[in-house]
Amino acid sequence: MTDQQPSPAAPNVAPGSLRDLLLNRLNGSGLAPQVQELLRELLPDDPAGNSGGGTGPVQLRSISAAGWRGIGPRTTLELPPGPGLVVVSGPNGSGKSSFAEAAETAITGRNSRWEGRRASDWRKGWRNLHSPDVTPEVCVELTVGERGETVTVRRTWHGNEIDAVRTEVVGRDGAERKPWEVIDPQALDLARPFLPYSELGSMINGTLGGLHDAFFKLLGLELLAEFDARVKNVDTECTQTIKLRDTLTVSLLTELQDLDDPRAREAVQALSGTRPDLARVRSLLENRSTASAGELTLLQQYTGLSGPDLKETADAVARLREAAATAEDVRYGSAEDARRLARLLEAALEHRRRSQSAHCPVCGSEDQLDRAWAEQARSQVEQLQTQAADAEAARQAVSVTVRAVHDLVQPVPVWLRGETSLLVSLWQNWALCRDITHPRELADRAERAAAALDEACRQVRDEAAQRLAEYDGAWQPTAVRLTEWLAAAEAAEAASERRRHARKARTWLRPIIDELRDERLQPFAKRSQEVWQMLCEHSSVTLGSVTLAGTPGRGRVVLDVSVDDMSAPAYSVMSQGELHSLALSLFLPRATHAVSPFGFLLIDDPVQSMDPTKVEGLARVLDACAHDRQVVVFTHDTRIQQAIEHLGIAATVLRVTRRSDSVVGVEQVNDPVAQALSEARDVSRDAHVPQEVADHVLPAMCRRVIEAACLETVRRRLRDEQGLGLGEIEERIDSLDHRTKGQVALALLGDERQHAREAVEGICPGGWQLIETFNSGAHMTLPTLDDRRELLRRTQSLASAIRRQPAAQPAGGAR
Repeated sequence: MTDQQPSPAAPNVAPGSLRDLLLNRLNGSGLAPQVQELLRELLPDDPAGNSGGGTGPVQLRSISAAGWRGIGPRTTLELPPGPGLVVVSGPNGSGKSSFAEAAETAITGRNSRWEGRRASDWRKGWRNLHSPDVTPEVCVELTVGERGETVTVRRTWHGNEIDAVRTEVVGRDGAERKPWEVIDPQALDLARPFLPYSELGSMINGTLGGLHDAFFKLLGLELLAEFDARVKNVDTECTQTIKLRDTLTVSLLTELQDLDDPRAREAVQALSGTRPDLARVRSLLENRSTASAGELTLLQQYTGLSGPDLKETADAVARLREAAATAEDVRYGSAEDARRLARLLEAALEHRRRSQSAHCPVCGSEDQLDRAWAEQARSQVEQLQTQAADAEAARQAVSVTVRAVHDLVQPVPVWLRGETSLLVSLWQNWALCRDITHPRELADRAERAAAALDEACRQVRDEAAQRLAEYDGAWQPTAVRLTEWLAAAEAAEAASERRRHARKARTWLRPIIDELRDERLQPFAKRSQEVWQMLCEHSSVTLGSVTLAGTPGRGRVVLDVSVDDMSAPAYSVMSQGELHSLALSLFLPRATHAVSPFGFLLIDDPVQSMDPTKVEGLARVLDACAHDRQVVVFTHDTRIQQAIEHLGIAATVLRVTRRSDSVVGVEQVNDPVAQALSEARDVSRDAHVPQEVADHVLPAMCRRVIEAACLETVRRRLRDEQGLGLGEIEERIDSLDHRTKGQVALALLGDERQHAREAVEGICPGGWQLIETFNSGAHMTLPTLDDRRELLRRTQSLASAIRRQPAAQPAGGAR
C-alpha cells in the first residue's frame, strides 16, 4: 500500500428543481405584483431528463487498430478490467499515441489532435504509410451496463478519404446496435473522458468558454441561463418598440409641419410635448370624412402585396424534376440491398483470408473461393458500395429539392385570412403544396399554383393602386403614416410599462443566479483546488476560487491565481508544467462527475514539462482517480513509472514497441531488469543476427541490464536510508560523471565517488572486467551463439548479485 494523501472525491452535485426553488424565492421577494406576474410568465419549465441514450456504466476492455496512424498490421492493446491505473509507455514514434487516438476516434468519431489543423496534412497522414493494403480500422471493446455486456465499436475506412468511414456497433450476441444506444452523446459532450496532449494547452487558452458551458450543463443551470435571457429579451424588445415610436415621431412631425392643412396642425399639437396625446390623434383619424384609416391601411397593404417569385419557383421545380428523374434511374430503394450484399461478400472474403482455404463453407464445394473469385468479389463489393452511395445520394437530392420547394411556399398573410375571395382561395391552394411530398406531383402543383397566385396578386395590386390614386390632396398619405404612428405609439406605451417591470425583475434575478451558480460550482472548485495542491504542492503559485462568469455562449471560467499571496494572471506567471497541471485540475472534476457513465479516463502525455515534484504529485492524483475507474495514461517519459515505483502505487505497466514496417507490439512490464534481460536474450538467441551487429548491440543491451539493477538498488537505498524524495534521487543519479561505474559504486557503497572494484569482485567474481568492458564501449567478439549465451549468463549473475545487496552505510565521504 502507498502512503497517499486523501483522495479528492468526485463532485456529486444534484441539480434538484431550480424552478420550484425560484418560485419559492419569488413568493417571498416583496416585488410588485406586476413584476412577479412577469417573472412567472417568463420562468421556463424544468428541462426534461438529459439522457440522450446509453445503457449505463462504460469501461474499456481493449483498443485495436490496423492501417491507422503509426500502426500497420492489426495490433490490440488489452486492458485489465475494473478500476486501476494503467501506464502505456514507449518511446516517441512507437505507436502508443496511435492507440489513444484510435480509442477517441472509435468512441467519438473525431480526433482532437487534428481538429483545427490543415485538412491536407490530416488527409495525408491518417493512414499508415507502411501498410497500404491493410484496411484502416480502429476498434474498442467495451463493457456496458451494470451487467457488463460486451460491446464492440468499430470504424472502418474504405478508400482514401477520411470521411468514407463505416461505423459498426455489435453486441456479444452479434446483434447490431445503434451507437447512441451504447454511448450517450450528451454525456460524451459534458463529461468527455479523453484528454489528449493537444488539449492540455488548448483547453486553458482564451476564456475557457467551452469549459464554462460544459460546467453550466453539468450543474443543471441551463434553466437559469434561459430565464435570464428571457427577461433580458423582454427589456430589449420593449426598448426597440419605444425607439421605433420615437423615430416615427421625428419623421412624421417634419412631414406635418410642411403640410398646409388644419388637420396637420392639430396632429402636430397632439404629437408635440413630453407625452403625445394618443386620444386626440385617434379622434382626428376617426373623424375624417374621406376614408377610414382601416380602409387606407388595407389598400396600402394591397399595393405592397407580392406572391411567389416565379423565377425562383421555376428554378426550384426544375431542380426537383431533375432529382426525381435521377432517383428513378438509380432505383434508390435498392441501396440497402446493395449494402447487405456487399457485407456478405466482405464476410466471405474475410472467411477466405482467415481460413486460407478456397473451400466454400455454405455449399461445401471445394476450390470455389479461389484467387479469381476473390478478385471478382472485391470488384463487386466496390461496385455495390458505389451503387449504394449513388442511391443514397439520389434519395438525399430528392429530399433536399422537395424541401427547397416547400421552403418557397408561404402561408396566407394574417391580414388576409378573414377574407373570402379568389385571391385567398388561390393562396390557400399554394399553401397546400407544403403537404405534398411526392416529387412529381409537387412539381406540377407548385408550378400551376404559383403562376395563378402571381397573376391574382398583380390584379389586386393594380386595383388597390387605382383606388388610392382617387383620393385627392396630400392629407391622405400623411393620414396613412399617422395611422402607422398611432399603432406604434400605443405599442410603445404598453412596452414602457413592461420594460420597467422587466428591469426590476432582472435586478432581483441576477444576484439569485450568481448565488445558485456559485453554490453548485463549489464542489467542482474544491476538487480543482485539491488536484492542484497534489500536483503543485511546493509551487509558489496558488489556485484559489474557480468561478463562472456570464452565461452559455458568452461566458468564461474565472481563475483566482496568486503568486506568493499576490494576485496575478494565470497565463503570465505559470510555467508550462504548471499550465498543464492547471488543465488537469480543470479536466478531472468534469470527467469524473457523478453523472458521467464513463468508468475510464484516457490521458495522453500529461508528464511533459513537469518537474520531478509535479510528476510525483501527478502519480498521486492518478492513483486517487484510479480507485473507482480505469485510468489509462500514455507516456514516453519514464519518470511517471519511477514515481509510481517510488510511492508504491499499484499499477499495470504496458510497453509499446515498434519494429520496421510499423509492426507494433504490446507487452506487460513488471520488472525493468527482467525486461532488459529478456530483450537482450531475444537478440542473443537469434541466429539470423549478423555477428558484427551482435558484437555492438548485445554488449550495450547487457550494460542496460546492469544499469537497471543499479538504479533499482540506488533508488531503494536513497529512499530508505537517506529519506530522499523522488526529485532529489533523480538529481543525484543524473549528476553521475561515469554512468555505469558511478551507478555501481552508488548502489554497492552508497557513494559514487568510491572505487567499487573490490565490492563487485566480492559479490560476483569477474564482474568488474564485465563493467570495464561496458563502460569503455570496447568491441566484443561473440562469434557463436554459445558466446552470446555466456555473456548473458555473466550479466544476469552480476545483476542478481547487485539487486541482492542489503542497505549499508556509505564508506567515508558519502553525501
